[in-house]
Amino acid sequence: MLKHGILGLLNYGSMTGYDIVHIFKKSLSYFWQAQTSQIYRELQTIKKNGWATDQTVVQDGKPDKKVFTITESGQNELKRWLTEDRVELELRSPLMMKTFFRGELSIDENIEYFNRLVKENEAFDYKMYADPPETEQYAALISDPLKALYWKMTVEYGMMYSKMHRQWLENCIRQLEELKHENSGD
Repeated sequence: MLKHGILGLLNYGSMTGYDIVHIFKKSLSYFWQAQTSQIYRELQTIKKNGWATDQTVVQDGKPDKKVFTITESGQNELKRWLTEDRVELELRSPLMMKTFFRGELSIDENIEYFNRLVKENEAFDYKMYADPPETEQYAALISDPLKALYWKMTVEYGMMYSKMHRQWLENCIRQLEELKHENSGD
């Protein structure tokens, strides 16, 4: 899936690995997490598959840079992937697995756990949404408002998902606090 995200970015124009990482972190990371090393590794796979080429650009006083360009084969692969009927819904969730078995721990331990997750969620939101998403900036790069609309939709999804996640965590805490109160006899 990551390789198709990178192909999608390259389809907008030639980019260095640094450019791809930067744009990825300001756009795709709202719904897909990837480390810089993973992106560079996938770039090599994309090149090996013939979906992109690279050209070394010599720079004075700076290290040379590689500029990647999508090939016709890469564009065909991107379109093939986009038109696949099968959509994979992620059914694996470490959070849900741990939550399912949290009855093995005390109510206080679980309240503490969910409170930590709320703080992590807030930190994630701050990191992701402190600066406004740059969809307008990317729209200007390719001069296509329709593509920018789809970018905006994915950012909205990320923001709504994060809000739902926080509400669910707060609801878990509320239920546990109510149970704790009932069990204390107050």
